[in-house]
Amino acid sequence: MTEPTTLEHAARYTWGGDEFLFVEIDEAMSLRANFTSNAMAAHLAADGVAGVIDICPANASLLVRFDPDILPHRELEKRVRRIEREVEGVAHPTLATRVVEVPVWYDDPYTGATGARFRKGHQRPEGNDLDFAAEENNLASAGEFIERHHSSPWLVSMVGFVAGLPFMFQLVPEHEQLEVPKYLSPRTDTPALSVGHGGCFACIYSVRGAGGYQMFGIAAAPIFDPARRLPDFSDFMVFFKPGDIVKFKPIDESEYLRIQAEVDEGSFTYRQASVVFDLELALKDPAAHNRQILEALNGV
Repeated sequence: MTEPTTLEHAARYTWGGDEFLFVEIDEAMSLRANFTSNAMAAHLAADGVAGVIDICPANASLLVRFDPDILPHRELEKRVRRIEREVEGVAHPTLATRVVEVPVWYDDPYTGATGARFRKGHQRPEGNDLDFAAEENNLASAGEFIERHHSSPWLVSMVGFVAGLPFMFQLVPEHEQLEVPKYLSPRTDTPALSVGHGGCFACIYSVRGAGGYQMFGIAAAPIFDPARRLPDFSDFMVFFKPGDIVKFKPIDESEYLRIQAEVDEGSFTYRQASVVFDLELALKDPAAHNRQILEALNGV
């Protein structure tokens, strides 16, 4: 089945083959669209519907994989549309989630050396990615860009592209969001755990590989652990989930090496706290909402 169904609500429902239902909530990423995607995914998962194989929320959409021999197409669509109406009808939408502190060595030698190897594919062959990002955002220096980057929290809007890679959306008013174009020509190499940025999205490269986002630093600890050696991966090999909130913490080389030693011995754990993401407060008064979110880490 490839024909789209009749549009009854704001979202567009489309079938992908016999096993996928794609729900396009909006054409563009926004906090409200992303909240709807995550809330619908959480509702569907909580229902425990027989035949649902996987639920993948994204920036402004939702993909559901199912077994049509167990769950008929129309029955699934009816259930998801009901969930959409329930989510839309919530007067004060909130999402129980967590805030995670991610240590980052900004302006590190690893991403710096990689960036230097690929300057021919960059808009600004001289300097580095941080210098370029500062200029693009009309900031005085790379240091000011780094300050802006780590001083506010980021929402994990989706996880994917490669295993465990989080896309993150800055929780600040639109006119304050950092925006940097991707490389003109993608790199064939990116260090694992590089903290990157493309458009308005930040990311952390979970594994080494190709990439086109600007590189600003390197995270100190894994976010993808197939062997599940570390305590934070006891339940699943991927650390981040859509709806998580990230607070980057700048660190220096000595702190980076200390955390690396903890990772090697298997004792590292991320500093994190349970929080409630309040959509209306985040839209109405992002500064107050961010203070509430970040204060939760103070008690950890």
